[in-house]
Amino acid sequence: MMSRVYKGMIAGFIAALAVTALEVAQYLIGPWAVSFPRLVSVMLGMDSVTWIGWVGHFAVGTLILGPLFGILCPRMPTETPETKGIVFAVGAFLIMGLTIAPLTGIGVFGIRAGFISVAWLVLTHAVFGAVLGNVYARMVGTAWRQSRVRDHVHLAH
Repeated sequence: MMSRVYKGMIAGFIAALAVTALEVAQYLIGPWAVSFPRLVSVMLGMDSVTWIGWVGHFAVGTLILGPLFGILCPRMPTETPETKGIVFAVGAFLIMGLTIAPLTGIGVFGIRAGFISVAWLVLTHAVFGAVLGNVYARMVGTAWRQSRVRDHVHLAH
């Protein structure tokens, strides 16, 4: 039986893959916004080594955000796993944007990359969260969904 942390890691990796698909499509179309991996490489002081940003992107999604979501998901206030994931990922963006980003010189929320890039970051974090929540819920299975319904029925009486 897999733990919630391990399931979160798998869900985080798959969510990072989904965001990667968006980032690649955006790059091929434009690019019109700075990608998250590019910002990560700049934040790490290695702006000419973009692959470091991709490694950071997958490492954070798989090893930090995924497991943390696995731990926090049952305690989150929203109803569906997707909305839990979106709230979680946008919250992670807010924390990163208010703490790490200014310390690395890219400004609050990475605003030095431009408004469009910040909007893109919020969108990709929301997509990351939706995929994270959906995959995690599928891995936890119907037992989790059934317990949520049972809790609501019990609370209604």
